[in-house]
Amino acid sequence: METGVMRTLSQYVRRTPTMHVTVDGRPLVFKLEHLQLTGSFKIRGAVNTLLSLNVSEVVTASGGNHGIAVAQAAQLLGAHATVFVPVTAPEAKTKRIEALGAKLIRHGNTYAEAAMAARDFGLPYIEAYNDPKVIEGQSTVTQEIVEDVPDVDTIAIAVGGGGLVAGAALASGGRHIIAVEPRHCCAMYNALAAGVPVDSEVNSIAADALGATRAGDLALEILQQHNVSSVLVSDVDILDARDRLWADFRLAVEPAGAAAFASFLKGDVPGELPCVVLCGANSEWQPR
Repeated sequence: METGVMRTLSQYVRRTPTMHVTVDGRPLVFKLEHLQLTGSFKIRGAVNTLLSLNVSEVVTASGGNHGIAVAQAAQLLGAHATVFVPVTAPEAKTKRIEALGAKLIRHGNTYAEAAMAARDFGLPYIEAYNDPKVIEGQSTVTQEIVEDVPDVDTIAIAVGGGGLVAGAALASGGRHIIAVEPRHCCAMYNALAAGVPVDSEVNSIAADALGATRAGDLALEILQQHNVSSVLVSDVDILDARDRLWADFRLAVEPAGAAAFASFLKGDVPGELPCVVLCGANSEWQPR
């Protein structure tokens, strides 16, 4: 049943489709969230947060996709956004942030350094993942899956700081959630192992989207209370999965968008009818 948040966000974001396929003899559902406005799920949490703030100016920090989403949300709601990004942020994403009318500030070599500067900027700060309103907005991805394909029993999701997977855990109705991270970019995996967020390495082909130095403590708490398994994939796995999405289904995603499918191909996603969320498509990559 559609919730109040879903009804509110439906004025600003797309209800993305699902796609039923067979992969290596197994049935699978893709949630085509890479077709979302701004090219990733991040617009859901950004709009939900900005609506709750009711301000004319905001600031955020991002590796790329969240910044695009906040810039788009601000444009939709008549506000102005300033977005801090690390100097390593890909041009494909920084160009989109500026094209949406946001002020772009490059600062530091990591997302954490950019976020520290953004928090000191003097404007209301929109979190990328560790915020109840962000998680509530991201939960609508899974609400749509559950409504559209109620027989889905497992949902695999790429994880950075944890906003999307925390929302999935809350909205899954008890379904098994698989949290997927790159092997050398796995803040949530490390947090689940330690019991608390810990500083983590950020070194992956998908780091611009999944490169949280620390998992969100709110997201971690939610995952600890739900049926969530944490798995890792290599960068080679991710790139192979991205290429196969294009070769077999003509679905073009960025590396982060292929991470959950990589875990399925490895055999780490159980279930009679699993779903893989293709979470983003903001990349300069062109299919061969």
